[in-house]
Amino acid sequence: MAESIFPYEDRRDFDDAARGRVAVAGAAVVEDDQGRVVWDADSYRFLTGDAADSVHPSLWRQSSLVAMRGLFEVTEGIYQARGMDLSNVTFVEGQTGVIVIDPLISLETAKAALELYRSARGDRPVTGVIYTHSHVDHFGGVRGVVSQEDVDSGRVPVIAPEGFTEHAVSENVYAGTAMGRRAGYMYGAALPRDPRGGVGAGLGQTTSTGTVTLIPPTLLIAKTGEEHTVDGVRMVFQMAPGTEAPAEMHFLFPDRRALCMAENATHTLHNLLTLRGAQVRDPHGWARYLTEAIEMFGGKVDVVFASHHWPTWGADNVVEFLRLQRDLYAYQHDQTLRLLNKGFTGIEIAEMFELPPALQQAWHTHGYYGSISHNVKAIYQRYMGWYDGNPARLWQLPPADAATRYVQAMGGADAVVDKARQAADAGEPRWAAQLLDHVVFAEPGHQQGRALLADVLEQLGFGCENGTWRNNYLSGAYELRKGNFGTPTVTASPDMLAQLSPDMFFDALAVQVDGPKAWDLDLALRWQFPDHQRSFRTTLRNGVLSYVEGGAGDVAVTLTVPRAALAHLATGDLDAARSAGLTVDGDASVLDRLQGVLDPGDPNFNIIEP
Repeated sequence: MAESIFPYEDRRDFDDAARGRVAVAGAAVVEDDQGRVVWDADSYRFLTGDAADSVHPSLWRQSSLVAMRGLFEVTEGIYQARGMDLSNVTFVEGQTGVIVIDPLISLETAKAALELYRSARGDRPVTGVIYTHSHVDHFGGVRGVVSQEDVDSGRVPVIAPEGFTEHAVSENVYAGTAMGRRAGYMYGAALPRDPRGGVGAGLGQTTSTGTVTLIPPTLLIAKTGEEHTVDGVRMVFQMAPGTEAPAEMHFLFPDRRALCMAENATHTLHNLLTLRGAQVRDPHGWARYLTEAIEMFGGKVDVVFASHHWPTWGADNVVEFLRLQRDLYAYQHDQTLRLLNKGFTGIEIAEMFELPPALQQAWHTHGYYGSISHNVKAIYQRYMGWYDGNPARLWQLPPADAATRYVQAMGGADAVVDKARQAADAGEPRWAAQLLDHVVFAEPGHQQGRALLADVLEQLGFGCENGTWRNNYLSGAYELRKGNFGTPTVTASPDMLAQLSPDMFFDALAVQVDGPKAWDLDLALRWQFPDHQRSFRTTLRNGVLSYVEGGAGDVAVTLTVPRAALAHLATGDLDAARSAGLTVDGDASVLDRLQGVLDPGDPNFNIIEP
């Protein structure tokens, strides 16, 4: 994107981001009950004035906007706490209390946000909770705003789109270890907060690291057009599954002419395939649901807000904002399909792709979080898969093996480092990084190669408009210099694991079986889940764990698993599971043999080196 088209003279976002602030967040630093800092908004206080030379000026602008914190009035009776986590939490005042929309990632930050709201608006009780979609930054702090007792009693309904719990839990459990490790790169978890380190992730500054909780919904929205009233507040819902999240919805407050768009229309180009990893999202469906939102709600709305960033006010502005967001995703989809049908690969299309001027000139379409480059490759992957059709790339060597041969072919590691230094000096950091990647994978201990790759990645990061690209580059440089920082945030929390259904529990167990180690085992177990009133028979044969509900046939052992024991079983802690009520009837060694072939993920696996 050429610098000349960046509309820096347009300051409307700064006016909108500051509009309606009624209180500044008192708790800039939030701690857990052990005194550990889980959120530090003060660490971004350097984001003022002109951009530092080490930060793309457009990303500096976005980060300055996102770092604004406090309680803001969206419209009469609707308030947002912003700058208190990666996401926003919204408070909608009802007749007797307040409805909480998307209670952040952590119990601690959500509690601090509710305290901020109450300090400005009075000690109103929570009378409802809404999860807009199934990502952790929109439900993880729920126990900071409401208790399980209030939900169980029926005093506080918890509303979510159909499929919410399954998707919320499965995403954080099945591939959660790998996603969590990569998320540390994506959000710059280990980076110092300064102009040469973490300045934000575009969607929000970073993720809080407190206690992730989950209370399952008590009311699932299943159809577009459903209308519900909670605490006197009317809401009309629009389903939007398979967009930014597998389970997602928008909703209108018709009496306040306010529209919540969840995370499908924000002030950035979003991800079609997030860098932490996920299933590829559908930009065609995304655009279609935005069109439907315009048709359903256009002319009935004076303000649109989302679970990130700041609102857009004015009926005409709302429609124009939604139209541009719609065109952004539709254009990426349609043009990528046009070019792939001409034989271009994802990598080639990403280098060729250019947005139309009207989309380039709107700030909210810029790639601060998603990017045209990796979104286009995601669309190619969605339709065509990983293989680009060239048989020379059908059965390539894995990275470490290929790297060793490349380095040998180029005259050894020292020679490759010299070529990379020449490339870096010539202003070709992308080529330098590719060369040095081979050096590090061929000879991880080659200090000159590691040091130069760290320098090159740092320079690539400094030039990124995209916050998550910057964080990835700088995190790679950090680990080359200081070592593996692991996974700072664990989303597969006890609350999350406790919501595993029996089916999901077995699925999570199956992906941990060390296949070769289990080849010779032939085990049959029966599992009774009294809280679910379900029974299963599982077999482990040929390294495959299979399960059938009911399931006839002999078994060597029967396990009775109350809900309280399920989370402990999922983590492999048999002692804790027994303490929580697990009973074993029959040959207990069968359970031990099953446990003995489970191979949990490694949250500290290497990324920047083999």
